[in-house]
Order: sequence, then structure tokens, then C-alpha cells
Amino acid sequence: MALSATELEQALGYRFADSSLLAHALVHRSYSKDFPEAESNERLEYLGDAVLGWVVADFTYRDPERFPEGRLTDIRKTVVNTNALAAVARRIGLGDHLALGDAEAANGGRDKTSILSDALEAVFGAVYLDGGTDSAKKVVLHLLTDEIADAIAGRAQFDYKTLLQEWLAQNDQGRPRYEHREFGPAHEPTFVVTLAIGGLVVCEASGGSKKAAEQNAAELAFKKLNA
Repeated sequence: MALSATELEQALGYRFADSSLLAHALVHRSYSKDFPEAESNERLEYLGDAVLGWVVADFTYRDPERFPEGRLTDIRKTVVNTNALAAVARRIGLGDHLALGDAEAANGGRDKTSILSDALEAVFGAVYLDGGTDSAKKVVLHLLTDEIADAIAGRAQFDYKTLLQEWLAQNDQGRPRYEHREFGPAHEPTFVVTLAIGGLVVCEASGGSKKAAEQNAAELAFKKLNA
């Protein structure tokens, strides 16, 4: 059963003064195509992405003992990524509230990683507009406490292979193909992966294992396609 709007606010740890902002944050572009009078959440997502980045950067900067300079960027990248945000969105039942077009809803859009992460960023943008910087900071830190703790402990990892595969599927680009080559001595080999999409080579990357090399190649390809 879907949470009510009030229960969703409880999960966010924030009560909106202007409930229309929360409703707007939940409108996916597929719904706007079916109902042009309903503006999509894309502008709020853009704002929320900036709010999220600022909150995490500000939080980590102010605690130099736990967040030394050399780890600031890595920790921020670990917390502010599609998989982590989608996991948070699933935890609070955000997908049940999304306004999706019929085709997207039938396609499992309520549980798609990219849609969930974008919607959560839109919610952050809505909180910022409704309550200002203090409210936005409280909501972001309230929801991302576990992710920040995992980043500190080094438990969180990017899964760029999954991200890339989902992006390709959503954009009808087929599946990635990984070809491996091995170099160096048997006790300390280096693996080089060539990643191709639709028969075209996109990038190459190396790693100390096949898995690591594939992840590195997927990261390069995902960032290149989303640049």
C-alpha cells in the first residue's frame, strides 16, 4: 500500500508549508507527456542536485578528522550517486507516489533506479524552496545518514556496470560487450577491458582483476555517455 502524503512527509522528516511543491517534485516527464498541463519535476531535480551536492560538501568539509582532504571528493561521489539515492528513495517508498505516464508505470518505472534518484533530488529541491537552506540540510542528512556512514567506513561502492546497463536499456542502445586481455606475470596480472556498444568501441580500461577492469570501463563509458 502506498504511503499517504503525510506519511511520506514523516519519512522525509519534513512537513511542507506548500504541499504543491512536493506534488510537483513527484511528476515524471512521462506523466507530463500524457498531461501537458502538469509540469515535470526536471527543473526541481536540477535544483535538488545542486542542493544535495552543497549539503554533502558542507557537511564533510566541517569535520576534518573524519573527512580528511584526500577523501572529500571520493566520499562525496560515493554518497551523491544514482544507486545510493535510489536506495534511499526505495527505503521511504517514494516510488509509490510518483506521477508516471501509463506506459512508464507499466514498464516498472516506479522502481527504476534513474527515475527514483531523479525524483529524490527533485524532493530536495522542493524542500529547499519551501523551507530554505536549513530545512534542506536537515532533510538530506536525515535521509543519507547511513550512506555517509558507509562512505566513511569504505563500505559503499559504485556499481557502474548496472548503471550503464540500465541507461542503455532506457535509451534503447542494446547491451554492452566486454572483451578482456591479460598482461603481466601470472602472480600479478593486469586486465584490460575493451567496452563496445552496438559494435562500436566506446573505451578501454584496466584493473587488477576482470571485475575491476569491467567496472572501470563501465564508469568511463557511463560518464562519457552522460557528459
